[in-house]
Order: sequence, then structure tokens, then C-alpha cells
Amino acid sequence: QVQLVESGGGLVQAGGSLRLSCAASGRTFSNYGMGWFRQAPGKEREFVAGIRWNNGSKYYGDSVKGRFTVSRDNAKNTVYLQMNSLKPEDTAAYYCAATRGHGYGLDDIKEYDSWGQGTQVTVSS
Repeated sequence: QVQLVESGGGLVQAGGSLRLSCAASGRTFSNYGMGWFRQAPGKEREFVAGIRWNNGSKYYGDSVKGRFTVSRDNAKNTVYLQMNSLKPEDTAAYYCAATRGHGYGLDDIKEYDSWGQGTQVTVSS
């Protein structure tokens, strides 16, 4: 399995931006599909964004489309989540995840083999 470490979370005012990073180690990162999820207190873990390993296709949850952008740098073994126009409802712990591919789809928690420990994002109004 690949090991994942997120960074870049913090406190930001509504309308601001943050960029999260997820550094991977342990396996060939370029062969993994990657995803970002978030979980707010008392809520289920929610799909935010995903990016395929082979063609770089990107997918987004409805609540973040047009505001968030997922990207990856295989040379640096890192996936990024650029978050713009942040809203208080974006407040959550954000997790990155990696998959070798199991057919569930990048928006499905069951797809993923490895998870990071999470990084907190808090958006103040």
C-alpha cells in the first residue's frame, strides 16, 4: 500500500483560498487513482474530487464544482486540491486516498486502499 500525508489545512475567511497537498510514498504513485474526501462533525464522509492515474481525468462533487481543482504531480508523488471561494460549509477534515482500481468509481469510499490522516479546514463567516 501507499502511505499518504496531507498538509495545507488551516483557518481561512469565507471567500478565501487554500491549497491542500497529499504526499505519497511506498509504491509507484503514478499507478494510483487519487481522491479527496471530507468529513464534518456528525456527517458522513463526502466525496470532493478525484483524478485518474492513466489519463488524468478529473471528477468533482456537486458542492465544489467550479471552486475546487484537483491536480497531481507524479514526479513529486503529490496530489493537490486547490480550493477557491471557500464557504463556511466547506469546513471539515479533508482526507486524501489512493486506489489501484477496484471498479467502484472514484467517488465511492469502497474504491480506496489507503487513506491519509486528514487535515482540518475551517472557514469562518
